[in-house]
Amino acid sequence: MKLSPSQIIVLATPVFLLLIAVEMAWGAWRGRNTYRLNDAINSISLGMLSQITAVLTRLFRIGIYTAVFSRVSLWHNDAFWMSPVGWLLALVFYDFCYYWLHRAGHEVSVFWAAHVVHHQSQDYNLSTALRQTSSGALLGWIFYLPMALAGVPPLVFGVVALIDLLYQFWVHTEHVGKLGWFDRWFCSPSNHRVHHAVNDTYLDRNYGGVLVIWDRMFGSFREEDQKCVYGTRAPLQSWDPLWSNFEVYWALARDSWHARSWADKLRVWFKPPGWRPADVAARFPKPAFSMEGVTRYHPPMTSAMAWFAGLQFTVLLGGVALFLWHADQLPVSQSAVWLAALMASLWAIGAAMQGRIGMLEVFLIEAGALATACAAQGWIDLHRVFKPLAMVLAIVFVLQRSAWLRSAGQFEFKLLAALVLCLAGDVLLMLEGLFIPGLVSFLAAHLCYLALFKQGQSWFPSGRALFATLGAAVAMYAFLFPHLGPVLKVAVAAYAVVIALMAAQAIGRAVVLRDAASVAVAVGSVFFMLSDTVLAINRFAQPLPLAQFWVLATYYAAQVLIVRNAVLASRGAFGNPTYELNARPA
Repeated sequence: MKLSPSQIIVLATPVFLLLIAVEMAWGAWRGRNTYRLNDAINSISLGMLSQITAVLTRLFRIGIYTAVFSRVSLWHNDAFWMSPVGWLLALVFYDFCYYWLHRAGHEVSVFWAAHVVHHQSQDYNLSTALRQTSSGALLGWIFYLPMALAGVPPLVFGVVALIDLLYQFWVHTEHVGKLGWFDRWFCSPSNHRVHHAVNDTYLDRNYGGVLVIWDRMFGSFREEDQKCVYGTRAPLQSWDPLWSNFEVYWALARDSWHARSWADKLRVWFKPPGWRPADVAARFPKPAFSMEGVTRYHPPMTSAMAWFAGLQFTVLLGGVALFLWHADQLPVSQSAVWLAALMASLWAIGAAMQGRIGMLEVFLIEAGALATACAAQGWIDLHRVFKPLAMVLAIVFVLQRSAWLRSAGQFEFKLLAALVLCLAGDVLLMLEGLFIPGLVSFLAAHLCYLALFKQGQSWFPSGRALFATLGAAVAMYAFLFPHLGPVLKVAVAAYAVVIALMAAQAIGRAVVLRDAASVAVAVGSVFFMLSDTVLAINRFAQPLPLAQFWVLATYYAAQVLIVRNAVLASRGAFGNPTYELNARPA
């Protein structure tokens, strides 16, 4: 039986988890626990995210390697590379290339943007080993081209890459001390602890994956001789796995945008991490790193939330394993759909541990993600369960919240009416021959949203927003008009006008209030327009690729943004009620 790299990782995962459990038990027995639940879940979540994105990026990385090997390799001798000596030489060759990739990951900002994920944990344990980047493959392949040029077959390259990666798991522990002669030749726990430390004398040292002799040869070796402090010099301060992968790219893009010199706009990406153009540093200063100022990120979490996050994570781990086992047989489009669904669920767990959302909101996001993925996959029976379930959860969330907002009866009534009508529309659209009733339900729902967004504001306070949304609606209707029957011409025209007005009102509110909640609601209204646009084009004009995915992904994004952010709060600047970004009372 030939196993794919993803399947090998699935089979290795129980071993990883068992060893993590052993390390936890050993630490508890010795009175030296090195684990925190939130950090461990975050690290393993990033590992899961890395593996599910690798299903897509592996094609890119291996494809380039195979193309170079096939067309421009200097020496073809598969028999040699498949011999014991060839395998060993290939592993050493790979580790040498890995050393330079790893070193670039610490000395060149664009590579650090990918590699930083592995260093963000302020703990050091076996779960940290699983904390891997999701974007490293986009540029990392460059460093392995010498192997392709030398004629190392893609199969051999893939196997030694996996061996090199698996070897590095065990070195992420504080419970193994120095190992004498082994430390002088190989990457060991002691050597790798130095690599993860932010101490001045340890910074950017010990890059070797299997062998540490490369560090000794090229002047980057440092022996462990003082207590290590782990993390990065610009702490992540979040359990968000998406932001973890994106934060440094965003910081580099922002500095590049603000730099006045075109040369500096480019240098930002290739200078060492932390380098900033002088004009940008002057206008947007950042505090200098101080060892004395290092604090461990550890937002409070109730025992109920800890149990909830742990159970959610366990179920999600099973889902990821199931996906990875079958990923190589799935079309790329379906893999991308499940990547998006799993990514949304991982984000929700991190947000819950951080206190940004509650348990009910996690279920809402997961139900929406599953409804979207099942529709795109063609699993109609499951889709018919999760689609209405998502809206039921949204309604329950608002009902639960209304206990905190006793004075907001009219506001809550409008929001609940909109959600109930959306639920009715969801159910009707899933049934044959009930498209028009479903359309009418959503039309009424958008009228409720329109009234909701009007509360506390004048009608359409931004003329530009009104012009833009109505213009978009007219253009879309003109495009659809030849494809519509007499009844649909009237129904779609009414629907297009109402949703355009709803979006215009939400955007106008955001223009006036200029708070994060209003902007989020406005974005949600735009997502509604996008969802209906894709639905209409796909149904009446021409089939679109992955139409169900885009329709439902934007629909649930709209609902979540509006339900979470449209919260009646204190009186605003005009003496009228406004909405604030806070799903709970202050």
